[in-house]
Amino acid sequence: MKTTGNTIFMTGGTSGIGLELARRFRDLGNTVIISGRRKDLLDQIALEDAIEGVVLDVADPASIAAAYADVTARHPVNVLITMAGIMQPENLQDPAHLATAEATIDINLLGTIRSITTFLPHLQQQPDPVIMTVSSGLAFVPLALTPTYNATKAAIHSYTQSLRLQLAGTNLQVIELVPPAVQTNLLGGAAPDPTWMPLDDFTNESITLLQQHPNADEILVNRVHFLRAAERESRHEAAVTALNSAH
Repeated sequence: MKTTGNTIFMTGGTSGIGLELARRFRDLGNTVIISGRRKDLLDQIALEDAIEGVVLDVADPASIAAAYADVTARHPVNVLITMAGIMQPENLQDPAHLATAEATIDINLLGTIRSITTFLPHLQQQPDPVIMTVSSGLAFVPLALTPTYNATKAAIHSYTQSLRLQLAGTNLQVIELVPPAVQTNLLGGAAPDPTWMPLDDFTNESITLLQQHPNADEILVNRVHFLRAAERESRHEAAVTALNSAH
């Protein structure tokens, strides 16, 4: 992926990793359009950061279709980043967790699949097209506190691999961004843990990796290798224990 001269549409992007990446891509000379459910927040970001926002709820297929028609009519989008997602704790012994599980699957997994399916034909007509999905280190080593979140990110990893294989031989690049625990408010709005990776450090390293390895299939900051490589290095059980003993 080239890191300048793109027109990037991001599902999500109003906070955390998404917003910071949007700012970095903007500063590198890209046109960036973010999206989210709250128009007031999008308007605030447009005013403060000069980043255009579009109302979008990835859990609603009609909302995706409307956002797609609006954005592609005004912008030659060549990069789609599927950033929208939620992460909430669940007690699997409490039947009430099912509502959280269903919402997590609808937004994290189905929202990603819906967005890619909608934008794919348009992207294939553009120069230097890219789809970037966002999984997590928890796709590879689960955190017991967030079981459905882990499962959706594992599914995103698998889906991204299949998408890349089906698009092999075309001009469309498929990249998976795999964050570790980053200091954002993603986890149910809870305050970030100071032991997590600082947001600036994550975005700086991720952008550097994209610049250094423009043909990469995965963007893996150094901090996430402990989780990403656990199975391959035959230390998965130890990684599960270490991760969950810290939470």
